[in-house]
Amino acid sequence: MTTYAVFLRGINVGGINIKMADLRKALSSLPLRDVSTLLATGNILCASEAGPVEVKNLIETCLRDNFGYDAWVVVLTAERLAELVEACPYPGDSKEMHAYITLTSDIEMLDELYQAAGGEANAQQYRLGAEAMARQVQVGKTLDSEINKLTAKAKYKRTTTTRNLRTLIKVRDAAQAHRSFH
Repeated sequence: MTTYAVFLRGINVGGINIKMADLRKALSSLPLRDVSTLLATGNILCASEAGPVEVKNLIETCLRDNFGYDAWVVVLTAERLAELVEACPYPGDSKEMHAYITLTSDIEMLDELYQAAGGEANAQQYRLGAEAMARQVQVGKTLDSEINKLTAKAKYKRTTTTRNLRTLIKVRDAAQAHRSFH
């Protein structure tokens, strides 16, 4: 049994509002165990015998069928999430800067996004691994940042989602506790 962290793209923003109780209820029909939601922003923990691609497909189909929107998720094992959080070179939020991690289900798209955002030449951007990159953004400038504008484009919506580092730390910690049950 593997514990997964699942990150939904674009819920509770832009008119797609889903109550976490409704989300848990919909997911209860799937072959997932111990489903829990975190922070009301589309973060799910669950356990399954299925692999990450199957979990991704099951959840996306469930969301489309139950909530009627183009659902896209990124699925990571709890172990991989912990590795990515630990690899982030940026500190937690300060008064001046916020740290974000963009996650992907399509490595080629993240490669393209990374290059479009300046690649290695961008001192505020750091590749954490094949499926994630981190960046810092000045407080109050997140929505205006070049990378935010890029990830909002339709071509990246299917495969990427971004979370604040402090959110991922909370999900990592909850996933570690979740794993101890299995």
